[in-house]
Amino acid sequence: MKKPNILVILIDDLRYDEFGAGGHPYMKTPHIDRLAHEGAMFERVFHTTSICSPNRASIVTGQYASRHGIIDNVARGAMSHRLPNYHLELQKLGYRTGHIGKWHMGNDGMPRPGYDYWVSYDGHGRILDPRLCHDGKYVQHQGHITDIMNGLAVDFLGKQKKGKPWSLFFAHKAVHPDAEQAADGTVAFGKLGGYIPAERHKDLYRGAMFPKTPNMLPPHEVVKQKPAWKETFLLRAKKQSRELLAAIHAGTQEEIRLRARMMAAVDEGVGQILATLEARKMLDDTFIVFLGDNGYFFGEHGLGPERRFAYEEGIRCPFVVRHPARVKAGARYSDLMICQDLAPTLIELAGGKPGPQIQGRSFLPLLAGKRAGWRKAVLAEYWAEQAYPWLIGMTYKAIRTKNYKLIHWVNKGTAGELDELYDLERDPYELKNLIRSPAHAAVRAKLQKDLKVLIAEATGL
Repeated sequence: MKKPNILVILIDDLRYDEFGAGGHPYMKTPHIDRLAHEGAMFERVFHTTSICSPNRASIVTGQYASRHGIIDNVARGAMSHRLPNYHLELQKLGYRTGHIGKWHMGNDGMPRPGYDYWVSYDGHGRILDPRLCHDGKYVQHQGHITDIMNGLAVDFLGKQKKGKPWSLFFAHKAVHPDAEQAADGTVAFGKLGGYIPAERHKDLYRGAMFPKTPNMLPPHEVVKQKPAWKETFLLRAKKQSRELLAAIHAGTQEEIRLRARMMAAVDEGVGQILATLEARKMLDDTFIVFLGDNGYFFGEHGLGPERRFAYEEGIRCPFVVRHPARVKAGARYSDLMICQDLAPTLIELAGGKPGPQIQGRSFLPLLAGKRAGWRKAVLAEYWAEQAYPWLIGMTYKAIRTKNYKLIHWVNKGTAGELDELYDLERDPYELKNLIRSPAHAAVRAKLQKDLKVLIAEATGL
């Protein structure tokens, strides 16, 4: 089988259910849905560090944050220029490589190793009239960043020569709001306007309602089962925090609608890309992956605007793959996967062999129906940082299996009495904390043991 072209479409902050085929109740994404209908939906893919910079580094390296070293959103520019990016391997295997869009590992938008073509921007960039770095030279653009990015991607694809495989990493700013980020990772939204959809989409979904789920609870109800959150919720109630959250309509129906409006331009771009590939007779020869860089909370467990924490809304990843030669149309996979599995898959797909530094696993065997020896559990972890004033002390390590989840709060309480244990089969909304349940003592002990093994594997100890 000849080497396929590779297209990765990464959406910033996108929840696992935040597109039509993913289950959103009113968002219309016909072109993204086409990828799902003509390809496969992977329903249990997880972010192991559900925050922008660490997880983006994990996606391109196939490594856990504890190995690649980018554990938070603090400016780590020098480190991000030295990441063992999978595109370095694709170049050796004869691919022409490109990066278009958000990088956000280090605040400079200059080219990183591994790319023959590069367009990015400093930090979070700007939604309107962005200043973009084209192969090392900054250029001022006019317009909405999603439309500009879509145009650049279509132009890149239109210029690729048949017979030479290519790989494009296309990373949207959407659906992240405009934000100012300092070198220490602290974030401010209010000065820049927050979420800004394209003008033509500003009235979409007016009055639409995202249904309330059982775990959308006020903080005083959440802490009854999750006592580790008590201090955090008190800090979130302070004036400074309330003003920060209000700038983006955090935790409101309008925030959900604004994000859906921003996704409209993303979906239009997917349609333009598919049309370009079809016109050039490249579509079925291209391995397309659509995913997000972390989850997001709409008020579940009293959280928002958040993505860092180990509840399902935070760590589950939207993950769609289209490639007719390997992926059966309409297929669904429930195997436990992590975002680090993408890099080794693409290297193997290109005819290479993933190096020993890669910790993810190629999922090509799953596509071929070979599940023997596949993972039974995944790790999620977070190192408390300073991006928001209420995050102090919220470091955790968590293990998620098919039916259970254990969250260990590293700096909360003693002997794990503030930890959390959930039976996901009986309690999918993670409402009943079983950490003190005598009936689950054996399950708790096994998960604690298995979590230590996963942590050791992630750190390479």
